[in-house]
Amino acid sequence: MYYMIYSEDVADSLAQRKLTRPAHLERLQQLAAAERLLLAGPLPAIDAEDPQDAGFTGSLVVAEFASLAEAEQWAAADPYLAAGVYARSTVKPFRKVLPTVSP
Repeated sequence: MYYMIYSEDVADSLAQRKLTRPAHLERLQQLAAAERLLLAGPLPAIDAEDPQDAGFTGSLVVAEFASLAEAEQWAAADPYLAAGVYARSTVKPFRKVLPTVSP
């Protein structure tokens, strides 16, 4: 099943986010290589593709896990959380409805 992981950044976390980004992306790439990643990305603090110094307010990941507990464990091990970029993460089941894939 898919799970949504919504993580919220602490204030003024951009510098730490940049330092920790390679380790964070490595874990996401592992999910992608296993064909378990539906989508992932940061949430810009302003209405811009590249918010520059405004930074980000958090991140969203939707990925496949065997259980809610497994998704929560994965989220708890995120390098951004360990580095103090994230204040908290919320994990919930997610059911993909659209778009559908045509045969």
